[in-house]
Amino acid sequence: MDQPKIERLLRIVKLLQDSDVDYTIEEIAQRVNVSYRTIYRYLDTLETVGFVVINKSPGVKKLCVEKRKAFDFSKLIHFSEEEAFVIDQLIEALDETNVLKQNLRRKLATVYDCAPIIQSVVQGRKAANVNRIVDAIRRKKQVILKNYSSSSSNTIRDRLVEPFELSQNYVQVWCYEPESGKNKLFKMARIEETELLSTGWQFESAHKSKAVDVFRCAMESPFRIKLLLGVRAHNLLIEEYPLAERDVSRCEDGRWMLDTVVQGFAGVGRFVLGLAHDIEIVESDELKNYLKKELQIAECNLLK
Repeated sequence: MDQPKIERLLRIVKLLQDSDVDYTIEEIAQRVNVSYRTIYRYLDTLETVGFVVINKSPGVKKLCVEKRKAFDFSKLIHFSEEEAFVIDQLIEALDETNVLKQNLRRKLATVYDCAPIIQSVVQGRKAANVNRIVDAIRRKKQVILKNYSSSSSNTIRDRLVEPFELSQNYVQVWCYEPESGKNKLFKMARIEETELLSTGWQFESAHKSKAVDVFRCAMESPFRIKLLLGVRAHNLLIEEYPLAERDVSRCEDGRWMLDTVVQGFAGVGRFVLGLAHDIEIVESDELKNYLKKELQIAECNLLK
């Protein structure tokens, strides 16, 4: 079996193993871009290698495994945009004559079906949590974020939410929280466990996300900033916030200029305060005033 056929076969397996969505033969054929007769031939192939094809209802097929364990497609979840950006940079760095370069791009685009790359295999509790949230968004269901650790409220408790949009870096998720009546950005790493509820969205008309800056912060008012960065600050910026590389340019004096729009100053403020000796604020006065207030608060707290 040639490479394109193998790739189509894997996509069919993924669709048929989805326990929450029923696809007809015609729908699968349309998604894979082959005839429905070809789908039946693929199903025959799957049966020969240990899969059992179940007739769930007229025209609807499902897969299970008879004796051997199949690959767990439920662990396929989104790459973050940052991760996809780094992978794209690594692939781009390969020489044009390297046969692996185009093969990597083609296979990733074919298997994961969009660009930038949005799926990968990850391990552990985070994979399960993200997978449930992705599922909840697709099915428009409510979710309980169990023991969510909130820095803003300094609490650890369960949160009932309606997740509706993954953030640009895919380590956060936009949710509407009925308790507060607000749309909030929740960090995946702060979720201990997730519970997918059978209850559908109740407040879909209120769902609204906001812009998220390269420092992963979402606020009401955007501000343009310009920072001159030394070597240490530049290196740490790119390591911690990979998407910032798109807004960085090299200066003649060997430093780097970060020219970007931030959604408020909480994220960039923490970064600047931690590397104040290696950063010069070229623009904005609002950021300077914000940092002055933060330093005053810090001085009061530390010198009590």
